Parts: sequence; C-alpha cells; structure tokens
Amino acid sequence: MKYRAVIKRSDEWWIGWLIDLPGVNAQERTREELLESLRIGAEDMLATDVPFIPDAQLTTIDVPNPNWIPERA
Repeated sequence: MKYRAVIKRSDEWWIGWLIDLPGVNAQERTREELLESLRIGAEDMLATDVPFIPDAQLTTIDVPNPNWIPERA
C-alpha cells in the first residue's frame, strides 16, 4: 500500500511525515534514512491493536475541499 509523504531538507536534516497516517513522522540525516524511518513508522502504526471501548463509535466526517489561494510571485 502507498501513503503520501511530505519530505524536505532542513539544514543538515531531512524531515517528513505521512499525510495519510497522522502521527507518523521522522527526522534523519539522509533522504533514504528518512524514507525508511517513515516506512517503519507506518508499519508500526498499522500493526497497533485498537482496543475495543464499550459505547465508542467509529465514524467518518466530511471536510469540504479548501479554497486554495494562489501564491503571488
């Protein structure tokens, strides 16, 4: 399965996070190490058991698309 990642260079580090799996983020010295850390983080997140909580509900919400304002040059 593929997940969208935002990655960027920040001084001496590469930082990034997965858009589709909030909470999965990483900081590494190289781009390759960052991508591997994000992959491992995603695997760990997806392997985590979600405990059953009585009277809890799992649902979704509808969020409208944002009206992006173009950046001025």
